[in-house]
Formats: sequence, C-alpha cells, structure tokens
Amino acid sequence: MDMIDALIAGGWLMIPLLGCSLLATVIIIERLWTLRARRIAPYGLGQEVCSPVARGQVNLFWLESHSPLGGVLAAGLRNARLGHEQVRARLQEAATAVIHDMERFLSPLGTIAAITPLIGLLGTVVGMIEVFAVIVSADGVGRTAELAGGISRALVTTAAGLTVAIPALMFHRYFVRRVEEITVRMEEQAGQVVEFLAHYPGELVFQEGAAGRTPREAGAGLAEARRP
Repeated sequence: MDMIDALIAGGWLMIPLLGCSLLATVIIIERLWTLRARRIAPYGLGQEVCSPVARGQVNLFWLESHSPLGGVLAAGLRNARLGHEQVRARLQEAATAVIHDMERFLSPLGTIAAITPLIGLLGTVVGMIEVFAVIVSADGVGRTAELAGGISRALVTTAAGLTVAIPALMFHRYFVRRVEEITVRMEEQAGQVVEFLAHYPGELVFQEGAAGRTPREAGAGLAEARRP
C-alpha cells in the first residue's frame, strides 16, 4: 500500500492527520534552526563583556545586536547605576522574554503529539463501527469489500496517528530540554557579569551606536549613561 492508497483507505480522518503532520514538520524544522545555543547564548560572552566593563566602557549597541543573551546583559547594564538589585531584576525580566521566545510553538507541537493518537483512535472506532454494521446486515457475509474497507480504516488511521505523534513527542521533549540547557547557560553568564559589577568600583560609560566601527572597536566606545 502506497501513500495515496493509505490516504484513501483511512478516509476523511486522514485529512486532519496529514495537516498535523505538515504543521509538526514545519515547527520542528523552525525550532531546530532557532534553538541553536551558539546563536542565543554563545559561550564566553559574559567574560567578553567583563573586559570592557573593567575599562569602564561598554557598547550597548553591539551587545544588543550580538545575540539574545547580549540583549539580556545590555538590559541589566543599563540599570547598573540603580544598584545591583535593579540589575538582577532587569536581567530576570529580559531573560523571561527570551525564554518565552524560545518556547514559541512548543505548545502546539505538544498538542499535536497528544491529539494525533486520539484522532487515530477515532478512526479505529469509526472503522470498527462500519465493520460491525456490515456484519449484522442481512448479506454481511458476502460484502467482503466493505468489511475490508472498515478494517483498513481502523488500522490505517491508528498507524498514521502514531506515526505523527511519536516523532512530535520526541522532538517536543528534546526542545524543552534544549530550552532548559540554554536557560542555564544564560544564567551562568549573566551571573558572571553581575558578580563582576559587584566588585567594580568605578564608573561605567555606555555607547548606544556603532557609528560604522567593528564590534570589538565599538565595545570600547563612549556614551552618556553612567553609574556612580
């Protein structure tokens, strides 16, 4: 039985299963591309930020455009003059937004993993109802084609539902774990910056624009916001 025959044998319930399959595939590809740790929270960024902080000069424009973690660190540094508690609070708020973005589409993927076996089970029930309706009919013994059709619908929809649900569930749990790992990495690097700020006694000068300079050159630039 090829794909077309399976779709025909499964009946109309194969349509939502096919839609769920396509949607799950799109979500999985998009999340695999988006949830790359080196894109969201690259290693060494916290230590790299500590170097310009030690010089008292930080380019927030470069930091925000570097990565989502850079945006989190820039949000905390902007409030450095208000004290370390405000820095921690702002880091937490910015990190929450990044985590929310990382979890995007995971709920629909989990929903697909949950409902597709139920759709397959519904197809099984519908198929078996058709089978028993043929059996109890007067000439049920001679209507083997209808019996076979009902059994095919019962088996094909169940198999299709499980085929969609199993990889969707696997990738959903994988992405949840990936989000947790990236969150821990962000917390570690943000903690490095907060700890460094706690022991930095001088003033911080921020630059808000790159002005055509390279990121590392801009990292040592000047700006107007200061922390006493």
